Amino acid sequence: MCGRSSLTKTEKEIEKRFHATFYSEELERYNPLPNYNVAPGSFHPVITNQDPEYIHLYKWGLIPFWAKDKKIAYSMINARAETLMEKPAFKNAFKHNRCIVPLDGFYEWKNINGQKIPYRILTSDQAIFSAAGLWDKWVSPEGEIIFTFTIITVEANAFMQNLHDRMPAILFPEEEKIWLDNSIKEGDLKSLLDPYPSELTTAYRVSKEVNNARNNYPELINESTD
Repeated sequence: MCGRSSLTKTEKEIEKRFHATFYSEELERYNPLPNYNVAPGSFHPVITNQDPEYIHLYKWGLIPFWAKDKKIAYSMINARAETLMEKPAFKNAFKHNRCIVPLDGFYEWKNINGQKIPYRILTSDQAIFSAAGLWDKWVSPEGEIIFTFTIITVEANAFMQNLHDRMPAILFPEEEKIWLDNSIKEGDLKSLLDPYPSELTTAYRVSKEVNNARNNYPELINESTD
């Protein structure tokens, strides 16, 4: 599972990393950066297969186009790579609506002496990395339009298994274009969804203040022993 993450870099750093541009009106409306504690329901940058030269701000928690109620989003923050072609919520999106989700870290909790201790996980080779994701467009009965996304997860690598049995499907930079390429076959796309190498994964303990999704300030990503 990936239920909390961070993206603490500037707009310009993200644009440079992904060779894509933010829509200024979306930045002004949602003002999502920097975000030290990205939680489900947050607006967050994504780059889609339909508009790869631009960075959109979509809401975390997928609402399939056919959903009757937007509350389904809270159970759709992640999609397991192994069952993308089996779940109705993800099957169509995997074929037609893929995205990459820029991150610079994500959080998991380790049980130590009965306490859940938060850790921030990074990639040692990428200051800003991306997770493979899916997106969709939902229109409510009243005509409200909401764009949403989910993060794909895979089995944890050996390093992560000490913290959790799942992790985001992190892509290498050269794989991002393939993931967004509409001409690539589904089997080739699924081959990209592997655990990120253990030797390129790092983690450190952070403050329990990150447990509260309302907390969002720079000190949350500092190393901590509390």
